[in-house]
Amino acid sequence: MSDYPEPLRYRLVTGPDDADFCARISDLLDQGYQLHGSPALTFNGERVIAAQAVVLPNPAGQK
Repeated sequence: MSDYPEPLRYRLVTGPDDADFCARISDLLDQGYQLHGSPALTFNGERVIAAQAVVLPNPAGQK
C-alpha cells in the first residue's frame, strides 16, 4: 500500500491493458478520483501497456 497518510491528489496508473488495470482505475473512481486527460497506450514488444492520470478534486477551501 501507500506510505502516504492521506490520498494523493494526482496519480498516474500504469500497467498492462487488461481487466486488472480497468479494475484499478474503477476502484480509484469509486474513491472519488476523476480521470485527467486521455489514456496513453504503448506496445512493449509483448503486450499493450496503458497509462491513465487521475486527480482527486480539492475539497472546498483547501489548497
